[in-house]
Amino acid sequence: MPQQRHPFPGQTVLITGGGSGIGRLMAEGAAARGARVIIWDLSAEAGEQVARSIRGRGGEATAQSVDVTDREAVNRTAQDVGGVDILINNAGIVSGKRFADLDHESIERIYAVNVLSLYWVTGAFLPGMRERGNGAVVTIASAAGLVGVARQTDYSATKFAALGFAESLRMELAKERAGVDSIVVCPYYINTGMFDGVATKFPRLLPILQPGDAATRILAAIEAGRHQLMMPKLVRALPLMRILPTSLFDRAMNVLGVNATMDGFTGRKTAAPPARTPAR
Repeated sequence: MPQQRHPFPGQTVLITGGGSGIGRLMAEGAAARGARVIIWDLSAEAGEQVARSIRGRGGEATAQSVDVTDREAVNRTAQDVGGVDILINNAGIVSGKRFADLDHESIERIYAVNVLSLYWVTGAFLPGMRERGNGAVVTIASAAGLVGVARQTDYSATKFAALGFAESLRMELAKERAGVDSIVVCPYYINTGMFDGVATKFPRLLPILQPGDAATRILAAIEAGRHQLMMPKLVRALPLMRILPTSLFDRAMNVLGVNATMDGFTGRKTAAPPARTPAR
């Protein structure tokens, strides 16, 4: 499928979970590139702080408090927003718990935020993109959507779902020649606080990504119309490694230390409220 560039100047970009972390950095970066930025975040204060920062630098930005797990709230707020050219589905949460320690409420919450919100938010803005014959839906998935990781039976499963959503949507839009792209991003751990306490065995091969660099690379991938961005480079090898017998694949993941990365996980110091959507 041919690549379709998506330059930011003059475009309307909406970012979920844009009040902090990589969402904030992407919002600031998109505005610096000339886009009009709309920040959706559960925290009205966090979202407005980012918007004020952007406006203070001469950019154009607004913020709205939205719970992306609430389909009616998403649709209602989307009507006020109007058309969006580039949608970045960034909101996400993680528990970091062993399967035996997960509770039903936690499982339902992570699926609502990491998976169902993709349908509610994309469903609210994709029809307008189709009508205009142009646009991009960006899904921030994870390297955990390519390989199951210990203490991520909930998170990894939702990221497998996010990857499948983005890939299937890409094929569907291409088949229909809609003029709209579906772009998926699969990063290794990003040092935003969401995964505080994780460690990597081989930092040269699998470095913990720095937020500023990750945000810049994601925005560049959108501009270039890349259908998929995996980072760092070794993550790109994971699909190829799937040709190995399962026992050898598992051994390779253990040698790389993948299943020990969560051993020291603490996450953000302040817990997310139930059924709500903090920024990534």
